Amino acid sequence: MHLMLLVLPILLPALTAAVCLLCWEHRRVQRALSVAGAVAHLAAAVAVLSDVATHGIRALDVGAWPAPFGITLVADLFGAVMRVVTALMGLAVAIYSLGSTDPDREAFGFYPLLHVLLMGVCGAFLTGDIFNLYVWYEVMLMASFVLMALGGERPQLEGAIKYATLNLLASTLFLLAVGVLYGVAGTLNMAQLAVVLNRTGPDAVSPALIRTLAMLFVIAFGIKAAVFPVFAWLPASYHTPPIAVTVVISALLTKVGVYSLVRCCTLLFVGQQAVLGPLLLGVAALTMVTGVLGAVAQQDVRRLLSFHIVSQIGYLVMGLALFTPLALAATVFFMVHVILAKSALFMVSGIAHRALGTWELSASGGLYRRQPWLAVLFLVPALALAGLPPLSGFVAKLALVRAGLEAGRYGLVAVALGVSVLTLLSMTKIWAEAYWKPAPADPVAAAGDTAVRRAALTPGSWAALVVPTACIAAATVLLGVAAGPLFALAERAAAQLSDPSQYVRVVLGDGHRP
Repeated sequence: MHLMLLVLPILLPALTAAVCLLCWEHRRVQRALSVAGAVAHLAAAVAVLSDVATHGIRALDVGAWPAPFGITLVADLFGAVMRVVTALMGLAVAIYSLGSTDPDREAFGFYPLLHVLLMGVCGAFLTGDIFNLYVWYEVMLMASFVLMALGGERPQLEGAIKYATLNLLASTLFLLAVGVLYGVAGTLNMAQLAVVLNRTGPDAVSPALIRTLAMLFVIAFGIKAAVFPVFAWLPASYHTPPIAVTVVISALLTKVGVYSLVRCCTLLFVGQQAVLGPLLLGVAALTMVTGVLGAVAQQDVRRLLSFHIVSQIGYLVMGLALFTPLALAATVFFMVHVILAKSALFMVSGIAHRALGTWELSASGGLYRRQPWLAVLFLVPALALAGLPPLSGFVAKLALVRAGLEAGRYGLVAVALGVSVLTLLSMTKIWAEAYWKPAPADPVAAAGDTAVRRAALTPGSWAALVVPTACIAAATVLLGVAAGPLFALAERAAAQLSDPSQYVRVVLGDGHRP
């Protein structure tokens, strides 16, 4: 029965979306169902993580078809941790949207789409089959595209088209790579692929062909993760939808791309590190630098934070490129940190927008004097993102820097530290413009075309905005203060990634089917 827990992180969001659809005409019922479903989803994800942490990697053959012939669900520590963070963000956004999403968007399916997106993300973290990973990507793409376009405003549609176009290109490359992979290996089960692609002797697959496949997957997942030089779609689209949509897609979608890179590099293409390592090191450095320079140049707070998503992805790729147990542990820890910190910043920006009526920093000001509690909510995740102690970013970046120094990658470490300084500079820019300087005498004139009418909010709506924001910001503090046991869990996850034989043994059995 405990193996059936693996299905719940997929099943519960699917059921929540279906029931919300049945209550299409009842917006308040959908709101309640969305929050209740998110609570149940989080409980199920925590239960799966507890089971995996206690008993090790778990695998479930759907329909009793044994691997590699059937669909297999696999839960290791890395995937289980990511599902907990996904469910946590799902709950936070479900509550936050109660105060930030307008009735028109709610009436056109916001809540069912949100849970379909969560289902797709959890499916990607759970699948043990490379083709089903593609299927879950398509579920995420459909749900996220509709969420980005929901409302039909011109900037939204432009952003959604840019988002979909590049992601469809990545999906095409992904599907092409999957087809070639099946023709070469005769299987799409990832555990079986790990055996076939890393086999030696006369039956071994051509190394040149494996390198070609590895590059195809790296390019496809690199587009999904928004790494250099294929990141332009992200800052061109993430600032256009309503803030609740921006929060959930910024928290999860690029991280699924990084997760897929980690999974493929540590399981399928372990023997290609001599080729992939230097490539990913260069990509990591350029992603960090271009992302943070783009952020420093922005005046729209949403675009600024969107460029920071790109920059922080560079740190994650850095950990994968170093490919040591410490670096992989730092990648797992950093992934959790950046999801929490960046989500909190977007949520704070949404609250600030309701107070100021504009996203433009030049037209902002006075928030520190008017709402000092909001200034605190901004400072905590902002300093965490920059890597200041004792917050989560300090621990994550310290581990990455240590891993880089141990590997002798001093240039990359220097880049990572320099980008942290520029990250702090951009956070200081937001603080100075939106919080510290006096409010403009005529906010509407200062904002120009970006000004919006500041709608009055009920106390319940304010609570829906502030409570999840404060909880996510507090989580960045907890992640730093309680870093010892949490980083130990990340090290255990990295140990499983570093030894793919554990994954193969659980999925295929001790015999390792030929």
